[in-house]
Amino acid sequence: MAEDDELIVLDFWSSPFGARVRIALREKGLEFESIEQDLVNKSSLLLEMNPVNKQLPVLIRNGKPICESTIIVQYVDETWTTSTPLLPDDPYQRSRARFWADYIDKKIYNVAKALWVDQEGATEQLIECFKTIELELGEKPYLGGDTFGLADINLVSFSSMFYTWEKCGNFSLSVECPKLATWITRCRERDSVAKSLPDPHKIYEFFMNFKNNASN
Repeated sequence: MAEDDELIVLDFWSSPFGARVRIALREKGLEFESIEQDLVNKSSLLLEMNPVNKQLPVLIRNGKPICESTIIVQYVDETWTTSTPLLPDDPYQRSRARFWADYIDKKIYNVAKALWVDQEGATEQLIECFKTIELELGEKPYLGGDTFGLADINLVSFSSMFYTWEKCGNFSLSVECPKLATWITRCRERDSVAKSLPDPHKIYEFFMNFKNNASN
């Protein structure tokens, strides 16, 4: 990183998408400042840096914003190439990593959100999605093979929410998908992940309070 590089992450403590950015930066050994945002009263800085979607996270490098978590992770990987690649060199394997990263957001996250309104149906779909991921994982240590990368970052960023999803859906991930549960433990032992993810019980408390307040 150049001496004059300034990296700022506009973030929120419970955001799995913000966690992705923190993990990627820490995998690269980069120093950054995280600025916590108010999700209700959005700051002028957030509105200036992401005027289109007005959402978190945003990575600001020397005053220039990069938005959307998966795009940010790829930007980080393409910009700082000297250590810890997050995407494979091979174009086919790179496309596979992007496919699974996309699947995680479009399938797993969207199904999990439905747990609030359709517990039984959403639980079955979520377990099916997890089993699909577990099948792809197979005997590999990571989704990308021997190295931790983009798809792993996208999924492990949600792992602090798994406890909430299990409680809401009344299922056990370790029972349904033991290999995936082992993968979570492996990923969370990485320093970059351990420092970037919030405590699952705090996430559960946060979402239960949010749900109760929304229903009142």
